[in-house]
Amino acid sequence: MFYEDRISVATPEGVTLEATLAGVGSRFAAAVIDQLLRLAVILAIFAVVGVLGAGTGISSGVVLAGLLVALFLVQFAYDVLFETMASGRTPGKRWTGLRVVRMGGGPVGFVASAVRNLLRIVDALPAFYLVGMLSVLFTKNNQRLGDLAAGTIVVRERKQVRALPRPAPAPSRQVAENMALWDTSAVSTEEMATVRRFLERRATLTRESRDRLAMEFATRLGPKVVGPPKQWDPEDFLEYLVATKAARE
Repeated sequence: MFYEDRISVATPEGVTLEATLAGVGSRFAAAVIDQLLRLAVILAIFAVVGVLGAGTGISSGVVLAGLLVALFLVQFAYDVLFETMASGRTPGKRWTGLRVVRMGGGPVGFVASAVRNLLRIVDALPAFYLVGMLSVLFTKNNQRLGDLAAGTIVVRERKQVRALPRPAPAPSRQVAENMALWDTSAVSTEEMATVRRFLERRATLTRESRDRLAMEFATRLGPKVVGPPKQWDPEDFLEYLVATKAARE
């Protein structure tokens, strides 16, 4: 049960993205890396507190209280800070190719991150994250209790050579002149935002999913654009569409 399942996520824009759920093994590896980094910070705090306590005359009670607050912040704020500021990736998750996202495919926010990390206290019981590991093993989407409460999942970022983003093809003079005549007014701002997100994320998709989504977008938006040729590669069309709209904003 240490395998990693695939999941289809329906985004608010009506796009279905496929991702690989992180299993116990990869999550454990990420947690070990993050804990080692936390320990390094904690040791640095102990060193600073030792210097302050010995050279400033601050009472031991105040030093102890400050130390406890600092330790809590390191243990709790570490994950929340990185998950909200680094697109769901702590250093450990980045190293192992993992990311925390919402069930709907969106980025994890402060509240969701705070909830999932506060419940680490429960997931860590009785020792060595036993509750959390059992939850990951026996829930449908490999979620520990914190993920269930926050509505988040941990997925593996797909980085495949065959799916690397290609540079937008340079339009010929004739194509560039034709693009200037395109009428894109029927394409909404929300639709353009969805296309941009697809173009940004396409490197993380399988070839099959990438081609299918490009065709879906091109089929949906093609009739709304006046000017482009009828037969055109879907991704080329989307890239030119984004470039045309950007030039007019």
